[in-house]
Amino acid sequence: MAAPVTAPPPVLHPLRTRPFRLLFTGRVLSLTGDAVIPAALALAVLEATGSTGALALVLTCAMVPKLLLLPVGGVLADRFDARSIALAMDLVRCAAQLLVGLQLLGGSPTLWLIATASAVGGAAGAFAMPTSSPLVRGTVAEAALHRANAAMGIASSATRVGGPALAGALVLTVGPGWAFVLDAASFAVGAALLAVLRIDRVPVPHRPFLTDLRQGWREVTSRDWYWTSLVAHSAWNGAAAVLMTLGPAIALDRLGGAGAWVLLLQVGAVGLLAGSLLADRLSPARPVLAANLALASYALPLLLLAAGAPAWAVIGAYGLAQAGLGFLGPVWDTVVQRTIPEQVLARVVSYDSLLSFAAMPVGYALAPLAADAWGPGVPLAVAAVLVGGCCLATALVPGVRGVR
Repeated sequence: MAAPVTAPPPVLHPLRTRPFRLLFTGRVLSLTGDAVIPAALALAVLEATGSTGALALVLTCAMVPKLLLLPVGGVLADRFDARSIALAMDLVRCAAQLLVGLQLLGGSPTLWLIATASAVGGAAGAFAMPTSSPLVRGTVAEAALHRANAAMGIASSATRVGGPALAGALVLTVGPGWAFVLDAASFAVGAALLAVLRIDRVPVPHRPFLTDLRQGWREVTSRDWYWTSLVAHSAWNGAAAVLMTLGPAIALDRLGGAGAWVLLLQVGAVGLLAGSLLADRLSPARPVLAANLALASYALPLLLLAAGAPAWAVIGAYGLAQAGLGFLGPVWDTVVQRTIPEQVLARVVSYDSLLSFAAMPVGYALAPLAADAWGPGVPLAVAAVLVGGCCLATALVPGVRGVR
């Protein structure tokens, strides 16, 4: 008589396990604090200088160190304890945001201090970002990775929905300085939670720094599904930069004013949350293919905006496109965490972030120049063709179709 087959024990939702719950709580607090900063930063810089050029300088000071140092952060997160690095970077960002907050509360903010704090925060972000995937992978069982990443995606999307409202309330009632103090407090609490978190890690032998960089790059380029998807993700970020640069002026000119642009951003935030919730419920048979096809939907609002479509059509299309982004995040993170060897995961993730975001400064720079030369419709249409074509073209790659 055959022995009865015993079903495997059900996998607990990751939020029912203490390590992931600590990580998730710290992440939610940090995301909430960060969500209020863009509006507060813009207001603080404009109040201090009255110059949009000064705001562009501050944003550049945050972006450039992050892009330059991402590969370095990946190497360090693989070589050493990702938890310790994330904790240290939370403390650095806490100090930077607190310094800006105190300057604003004192009533005498200086541009050089805000720019320096932004550069320090950007550099700290470069070291912190590659630790995210190793920390998730180290706190949950492999079977729970998808739901863990979906929970992180839902939290990120939810803070984007509520962040602008919280920022507005703080700025209008107590001033932008308290928004920075809140962000500093969120990083402090996040560091405290990381301090009590314990995770398993795979020891990595110490090799020359350039050797570690090359190994991480080989892990990316040896997988056709990975590097071709990164090309598509980079095209998406470049297209998003074009839309964010040209969209506000178009909204003011023919979509109904500033309210239409604010509504578009809010609908996009809701769409992002909806996509993350959908990713929590679905496990597509071909996850990379499904995620990239969802990302191709970003071409739709770009084309509608270029064609002079009415506001309701552009706003609805943007919400749908952001839902595609919300769906991609957890699905992509899970595939990467299950496929890439743990000892090189942080380096691979750092190259992922670097290549994905590198096109954004290009989009910011070229969109106004192209709009001045040929009108805004041309760069919007070109961006739509690039993002739609690159995302759809990944379906032709055997590796993209083969990842299951």
